[in-house]
Amino acid sequence: MTISSPTGPGPLHRRPSRLITAVLALPGVLVALLLLTPAAQAHHMMDLLHLRPTPMSGLISGLLHPVIGPDHLLFLLALALVGLQRRRIWMLGLLATGLLGSAAGLLLPGLPGSEVLVSLSLVVVGLVLFGRLPAPVLLPAFALHGYVLSASVLGWNTAPLSAYLVGLLLSQGALLLLSLTVLRSLSDRLTPRHHQMLASALIGIGGAWSWSALVA
Repeated sequence: MTISSPTGPGPLHRRPSRLITAVLALPGVLVALLLLTPAAQAHHMMDLLHLRPTPMSGLISGLLHPVIGPDHLLFLLALALVGLQRRRIWMLGLLATGLLGSAAGLLLPGLPGSEVLVSLSLVVVGLVLFGRLPAPVLLPAFALHGYVLSASVLGWNTAPLSAYLVGLLLSQGALLLLSLTVLRSLSDRLTPRHHQMLASALIGIGGAWSWSALVA
């Protein structure tokens, strides 16, 4: 049943509308960050802050990396759109795959073009939302993000490295859970057109960022 007032939509309608507007505006905000924040800077905050690799600094670095890297952050938030139609255990599979990707990055670093591929993963999410690709392709895409996130901790000792991986796991899990919870609260108000707009934005952002990484 729709609740309304004689003078128009009441607060119960205005607040969700603002939330939906914020959700739809988020890709635009993040693309500005993508263009203004060099990927390498986001991935090497430990070097910029001149922090020694200790368990505490490793944990903090792991918690921050998915947030200060706009490409990683947007990818995590976009996964919640796919997760709306899937069970929550799917998130556990993503997180486990991300850890495997980080392990691969520590054992076999230096994959050529990995940063470009990370940006292209946004295109993959958009195509999944359009139904052009199956959702399981996001598992290797998530592993690729884990691979890239391991680059800044190469050569670390076991204790700070383990703390970093724990921080990554907690940060990524919290972002996935939070974004999924928010979107599920809005699911009855997000129309197919909203999904198409977000998918198109992801494809455009991913393509633009990939191109800029190629020509840089």
